[in-house]
Amino acid sequence: MQYQINKGSKSFGPQEVFSDIQFELKDGEKVALVGRNGSGKTTLLKIIASELDLDSGEIHRPRDLTVGVLAQTSFSDETLTVNQELIALYQPVIDLQAKLEELTHRMVQDHSDAILDEYARVEHEFEEMRGYTWKQEMMTVVTKFGFSEPDLDRPIGTFSGGQKTRLAFVKLLLSKPDILLLDEPTNHLDMATIEWLETYLKYYEKAVVFVSHDRMFIDHVAQIVWEMEFGNLTRYVGNYTEYSRQKELNQERQLSAFKRQQKDIKRLEELIEKFRYKKNKAAFAQSKIKYLDRMERIDAPKSDQKNFRTKFHSRLRGGKTVFTCKDLVIGYDKPLATITMEILSGQRIAVIGPNGHGKSTFLKTLMGIIPPLSGDMLLGHQIETGYFDQDLAVFTSGRSLLEELWDSYPDLTHTQVRTILGSFLFTADEVFKSVDVLSGGEKVRLSLAKLMLDQANFMILDEPTNHLDLLGKEALENAFSEYEGTILFVSHDRYFIQKMATGVLHIENGEANYFPLKFEEYAEIPKEVPKETIEKEVKQQKQIQAKDLKKEMVKLEKKISEKEDELEEMREKRYDPYYYHDYRNMQELDASIDTLHNEIAGYMKSWETIAEELENVGKNDENRV
Repeated sequence: MQYQINKGSKSFGPQEVFSDIQFELKDGEKVALVGRNGSGKTTLLKIIASELDLDSGEIHRPRDLTVGVLAQTSFSDETLTVNQELIALYQPVIDLQAKLEELTHRMVQDHSDAILDEYARVEHEFEEMRGYTWKQEMMTVVTKFGFSEPDLDRPIGTFSGGQKTRLAFVKLLLSKPDILLLDEPTNHLDMATIEWLETYLKYYEKAVVFVSHDRMFIDHVAQIVWEMEFGNLTRYVGNYTEYSRQKELNQERQLSAFKRQQKDIKRLEELIEKFRYKKNKAAFAQSKIKYLDRMERIDAPKSDQKNFRTKFHSRLRGGKTVFTCKDLVIGYDKPLATITMEILSGQRIAVIGPNGHGKSTFLKTLMGIIPPLSGDMLLGHQIETGYFDQDLAVFTSGRSLLEELWDSYPDLTHTQVRTILGSFLFTADEVFKSVDVLSGGEKVRLSLAKLMLDQANFMILDEPTNHLDLLGKEALENAFSEYEGTILFVSHDRYFIQKMATGVLHIENGEANYFPLKFEEYAEIPKEVPKETIEKEVKQQKQIQAKDLKKEMVKLEKKISEKEDELEEMREKRYDPYYYHDYRNMQELDASIDTLHNEIAGYMKSWETIAEELENVGKNDENRV
């Protein structure tokens, strides 16, 4: 066991965050923490990072355990260059390299077994620390986060705040802590960087614990999902898809058991009522009363599914052609891209591409917020636009939620405004909260309420899922799925794009290319990548992947074998009078058997996935050769 919390509880004043939770993290596990905003996920991360203490409970961890978290990764001397800052992480490797060179020179004169043995030992340690590839590894991570080789020679203080955050992320990954803690790691990363980060974390040889609302990211990285709900922590084996399936199955199973027990309770209560006042049946009735008193009651399943509900409608139908532009040059002080395209009624077009290449600029140009540098653009007949701004800087300072919405739509009645705010989860006294203190998620919900009231037939959305939790994203997808109008949106959420987009506009390096394809079809289009880049990355990852996959397969095979033995022992218990003579004991045993079945199925699915990946690694290597 690498890290464990036993009966952990945490409160802030009268507000209990969680109580008596059990949490464990093993070497190399990739763990996702999921739950509603405010459920306690970030608090748990801070406890693992030793930024907060438990109110009660125990933490078990090795003394030499290293924990890395982005918020704690900083630069003490910003006059140092990026290269100087990062190379310091590799000082042990550099020292070993110097030792090897020294031994090589000594071996010219000294041919003893002692020096040969020492050389072999140092070289083995050097290889274990990937001494022959550390420079390539460093450059790969640096470039994947959007920095170039010349940036290595720039002092850290010359970078912007956002760039420093990404440099801190680079430093954190390269420092390779025993536990890597990440809170929303995909925020502000473009799609290509997110996909690379998935692969990096998947084959990271140590443990990773992350909070994310990116469902596809969780699907691609997580082996274990811990859900924080109602102050409790529940463990699920598998990724996001498997977690969703298991949770739904558990809810159905508990509901079925609850209904059966309630039916039995009602039957027994009717018998008691029928016979308790009859002299010759009073003893029978008393025995049933005692049986009910001893019965361990099954709770009705509960799940925090509370979410905003809304429908988007268009005031006008509008023309068939919604928007056209020809040779539209977008940018600020210099051109970012030239766009020629036509958007038709009912289309849902996702705008994707690297950060800083013009996605949001295109939307702001279309909305008239910034002027085009040149070219033509035109909205169609009776087209009305509704705009969602990712910066959320759209609220009047000092106003309450009620005032903000009512002043924007004065024709609404007080009851209508309260009802609309309620449908977006602003209830009771919350409507009097100042917009200045709203969280990111609350600002998104208020912006969506305004967007709904606009009743536009052309919605232009810049990162609409930012700050929404998993259920919030699902609610937004459901609302947009019934919308009859046209949508142009920027998003890095691939799951959202996959659900929504009927076409893809890709903007990169001054070019804008439209693909009238769903996202999964677009993703299958071969992208032109320089051969030397492919060769370099394959060479670095091939051996690491194969080694880690084989190690993980052995672990899974052991787990499967242990669980199957445990399952066989449980099945044998069905013939024990303790169980087949007692309905309650048998019910508990069956539930335990079902749980074991699910765990084994989860392990088997993971094993099959790893076996397929291992086979693909081999095939890719053969093809490369």
